[in-house]
Amino acid sequence: MEINFEALDLIKSEGIKKKTMEVWKKAIKEGVWDDISDIPFTLLIETEKTLLEHTIIVTAMSIGVGKERDDVDMDVLISGALLHDVGKLLEYERKDLEIVKSEYGRRIRHPISGAMLAREAGLPYEIQHVIMAHSVEGEKVIRTPEAVIVHHCDFIDFHIEKTKIASLQ
Repeated sequence: MEINFEALDLIKSEGIKKKTMEVWKKAIKEGVWDDISDIPFTLLIETEKTLLEHTIIVTAMSIGVGKERDDVDMDVLISGALLHDVGKLLEYERKDLEIVKSEYGRRIRHPISGAMLAREAGLPYEIQHVIMAHSVEGEKVIRTPEAVIVHHCDFIDFHIEKTKIASLQ
């Protein structure tokens, strides 16, 4: 399966760019996914928004915020945003016609498995930190500016989707 993230072109380091895509490919393989285009971005609410759509939105919002700051490493920010939920490919699995939490996912949440995949690919710890700290796991550490941005952009997208769904009921 080929994934095309336009934001990859904004990463200046060829090594980070290559390793970012390696992480996605490894997660697809380890998660045993033939097609990731219909994976929901969350199982917490009923939504038609996919993981790929959410990833693109969070990355675009993160880039917008990052461009306004002079204390942000854009390569770290973009790679971290693109990978923030990659661990969901291990946390979720397809059972019959449903996508549910896997046995692995019940034990190791996606921020941790995503950071582990990034480490295995040789991405810098700063990117691993963004992935690990984007969710509640990040409440126990001091987040870098890049991690703060991805964390808030992730929750902005989640809460807007949650509000949109609630207003339809």
